[in-house]
Amino acid sequence: MQKAIHRIQPFHNVAKVTFWAKEIGYKSIGHDIIFGLPFQTIENVIDTVEKTNSLKPDRLAFYSYAHVPWIKGNGQRGFNEENLPKDSEKRQLYETGKILLSENGYHEIGMDHFALSSDSLFHAAHNKEMHRNFMGYSASKTQLMIGLGVSSISDSWYGFAQNTKGIEDYYKILETNELPVVKGHILSDEDLIIRKHILNLTCDLETSWTKDSMFFKELPDVLISLKEIENDKLIVIEENRIKITEEGRPFVRNICMAFDLHLKRKSPETNLFSMTV
Repeated sequence: MQKAIHRIQPFHNVAKVTFWAKEIGYKSIGHDIIFGLPFQTIENVIDTVEKTNSLKPDRLAFYSYAHVPWIKGNGQRGFNEENLPKDSEKRQLYETGKILLSENGYHEIGMDHFALSSDSLFHAAHNKEMHRNFMGYSASKTQLMIGLGVSSISDSWYGFAQNTKGIEDYYKILETNELPVVKGHILSDEDLIIRKHILNLTCDLETSWTKDSMFFKELPDVLISLKEIENDKLIVIEENRIKITEEGRPFVRNICMAFDLHLKRKSPETNLFSMTV
């Protein structure tokens, strides 16, 4: 699997860095696990989770492999499309890993993340103080985050800015005493409201519009588009609130997509389920 995606990373390297971090004094150590990789099987996931559990990181992300060769180029071309797990197989990889993590004391946090009850992220989630940024979940919130390095994204709450993705271009721009930013987006008032709803859903699994500041004119249309998901008992829609049910946890992204007005305007016929499998 690692050879196919050009990411060779022996387990002993992970173990070595984990132990070093503990010795140095890090209070919260996190690991990332990927499911849906080429050639990956249920046995592979079990083996990975067992190895991870032997190191007992305080928190971890269990991400879906994003197959984007048109962006990543040859780095994701050490295999053919048929080597990737199909939709139902890929889902089974996640469910297997999720069950094993739960059996080993990890609690599901938001979407894709897990944490031990002793970790600050678990307490932040429990107290509804968790925040989500470009790198995942955080136990602290900030309206200003500076991205350093190639392709990193900065967030000033009112705008995003991404650095160039090429290492040579990155240093060339720095040498001219310029910021290596190549693109960005200034958030409109509507964007800011939508952002709050999506953060609420991804962090707290619910959002409301009891305050006028959380209402936007397309909200009734959003609720209509979520009717089928409500019928499937993945969410509960109340007079001024949406709550994601336990069954709806795997579909947080789909539910948030209903709030993505930019996506709807660009692709009105977008299916809320097909894009996130």
